[in-house]
Amino acid sequence: MTTRRTFLTSAGIAGAATLASPGIVRAQDAIKWRFQTYAGSALGEHVTKPAIDYINANSNGELEVELFYADQIVPTGELFQALQRGTIDGVHSDDDSMASPTPLRVFGGYFPFATKHILDVPVLFNQYGLSEIWDEEYAKVGVKWLSAAGQDPCNFNTKKEITSVADLDGLKLYTFPTAGRFLSKFGVVPVNIPYEDAEVAVQTGELDGMAWSGITEDYTVGWADVTDYFLTNNISGAWIGSWFVNQGRWAELPDHLKSLVMAATEAGHTYRNQWYWGGEAALRANGEKLALRQVPANEWKEVENAAIEFWDEIAQEGEVHQKIINIFRDYNGVINQAGAPYTFD
Repeated sequence: MTTRRTFLTSAGIAGAATLASPGIVRAQDAIKWRFQTYAGSALGEHVTKPAIDYINANSNGELEVELFYADQIVPTGELFQALQRGTIDGVHSDDDSMASPTPLRVFGGYFPFATKHILDVPVLFNQYGLSEIWDEEYAKVGVKWLSAAGQDPCNFNTKKEITSVADLDGLKLYTFPTAGRFLSKFGVVPVNIPYEDAEVAVQTGELDGMAWSGITEDYTVGWADVTDYFLTNNISGAWIGSWFVNQGRWAELPDHLKSLVMAATEAGHTYRNQWYWGGEAALRANGEKLALRQVPANEWKEVENAAIEFWDEIAQEGEVHQKIINIFRDYNGVINQAGAPYTFD
């Protein structure tokens, strides 16, 4: 006959096995993703890795995401194609850099003067309707758009001193496609090279600097070591970038893991907001590598006015373009009436 002690011992072993087995099965059957970011390794530690770490730490072995930095699997300009065909499963990038085949491409990265601060981006997406537009347009091309967020402003770090708009003329700058298209109106020569090559390109004279980031990024990735000046005027108050997943891979994911990915993405947004915002202030105030310069506001107005004409130009390119430009105009109308701190005046 089974004694009470034998029964309890057997039940304990069986119970432990029952409790442990789901974890073992999940570990054996883990969903594995390869995820590439637009950012190099130094920057990626802050802009992408925190969210990936969040997923891996909280998925209980059910989802394992391997992170790759800029150009490690495919060049940044081929990210969209690689995502679409499933070469990679997830991407963190702006639409412009990854050569999105949608009308949204021109608005990713730094669209001239569409934003003034980092928090403008989530407001535009969540309160002014950009989320619905991004979701619809990417669904048409077989990619799941997850979320967008702001990052740093688009300032200039250069070898040459900039104290007037005229000083932009002839500068060879590493910048985003749309930003370069806009800046070419002032004589800037946009240069397109791999992200990790930009620092050396300044040292060899191929570049005069970058119109790519704020000062936090300049210090983090080493650009402050090879340039001398930081222009506090910017052409955009915040980078617009998104998280994307291959549509098929997203559809395969159980709902609870979808919720985890979204929570991780939003947590990553929160971290970047404070990291950039605090870093921009601290490094302007206390950084010792870049001398700050400023073009007088009344002269920089020439650049701002050119952006208004640029918006009109872009709006003519299609129905979606017009819709997004109208949203930017509506939002700018609101913040201009609101005044500081929503505007710089």
